[in-house]
Amino acid sequence: MLKFILGSLFLTLGCSSWFGVQVGMIILFLFYLLCCKHDFYMSLLSYGFGSDWLSYVLILLSFWIMLLVLMSSQAILDKNNFNKIFVSTCCLLNFFLVMTFASTDLLLFYVSFEASLIPTLILILGWGYQPERIGAGIYMLFYTLTASLPLLVSLMVLYSYGGSLTMGLAYEVMNDSFIYKMWYLASVFAFIVKLPMFMFHLWLPKAHVEAPVAGSMILAGVLLKLGGYGLLRIIPLFSNVNNKLCWVWVSISLVGGVLVSLMCLRQIDIKALIAYSSVAHMGMVLCGVTIFNWWGVNGAVVVMVGHGLCSSGLFFMINMVYERLSSRSLLINKGLLNIMPTMAMWWFLLCAGNMAAPPTLNLLGEIQLIISIMNWSGINMIGIGLLSFFSAAYTLYLFSISQHGKYYNGMFSCCSGKVREYLILMLHWLPLNLMFMVGSMMLIVF
Repeated sequence: MLKFILGSLFLTLGCSSWFGVQVGMIILFLFYLLCCKHDFYMSLLSYGFGSDWLSYVLILLSFWIMLLVLMSSQAILDKNNFNKIFVSTCCLLNFFLVMTFASTDLLLFYVSFEASLIPTLILILGWGYQPERIGAGIYMLFYTLTASLPLLVSLMVLYSYGGSLTMGLAYEVMNDSFIYKMWYLASVFAFIVKLPMFMFHLWLPKAHVEAPVAGSMILAGVLLKLGGYGLLRIIPLFSNVNNKLCWVWVSISLVGGVLVSLMCLRQIDIKALIAYSSVAHMGMVLCGVTIFNWWGVNGAVVVMVGHGLCSSGLFFMINMVYERLSSRSLLINKGLLNIMPTMAMWWFLLCAGNMAAPPTLNLLGEIQLIISIMNWSGINMIGIGLLSFFSAAYTLYLFSISQHGKYYNGMFSCCSGKVREYLILMLHWLPLNLMFMVGSMMLIVF
């Protein structure tokens, strides 16, 4: 595992060539893709790092999304907008993400988890579009740091009880009295904010709206998955307490998902609409993870991967429109079918993915999650039905308003799309749909 972590670090140091870094990211992705031929619980073990099926999938996603981020940010190179610092920041973020997913020690995982916040903040503050980006960055920083401090204390207590923080060997809490419930809440709170759960989600739309395209793609594609990954690592240590308290997370997630979907239906800013839709999707992921049965965990991981590819593609497309029209408003970005006809198909394909239409990976994951949540309690059918209905409603609202109608009168010329942009959209869409064909492989994450 060390060779991939050091490879990511060397990309950070040798970032003089924009295209050289992209080639390096492709090489790391392909070499890591070939490392899945094992039948053990953990593979590639070295110096506190290792990889099981869960971390394998998410590290591959990190390499892939980071490659697409660098390809999407061509405007930074063209305008010479501190492009070398930008590449080194992206590569440093990739290094911390790979370290987070590959850590077998919980304290090393915590340090890497927190360190990934710094390059993200630099991306938002350095290359964001509006003056409000400073407030959005600080909002994100304080939300994450405030929620993470109890986790550090919890890990110290775990170490004092069991003498080890290695995953699989850490102390497992069997008691479910009040003090242990508080301990459990302190441990999972950091990941619930990062996911984010409804009520702790306010930092996410702000960060998305103010971030550059690279920041939005990384946030949606990989950083939200840190929350789900952390929960999947921590919850087995508190299985008894989690069984008693999972109804809290399921209730808040389903009700919150419906409320957030209604908020999506009244959004004017397209970026804010896609950001709020992420909160609704991650609500179902939280349900599957906290119920922690086989279908729920697998469905959560599949939705995390599918959502990462789909949302990243949608954020890239709205950035394309923003570069041409200098606006993200649905009131101005109407009738895009008239001025960017070849892009309408990509809008349709990724919007279909966002509402979990076949044959996308989101459908496979959501079927598993729905079965898992309804098996846990039949009354959840009401929440799931409303969530699925409104999910389709706001996605159709986004597609129909943006593509149809009379286009903005102030437009006088527009490039429909460049080869690079079509390539990036294809690289988002192909894995999202082709992995559905190997759905049986996605069912053996745990």
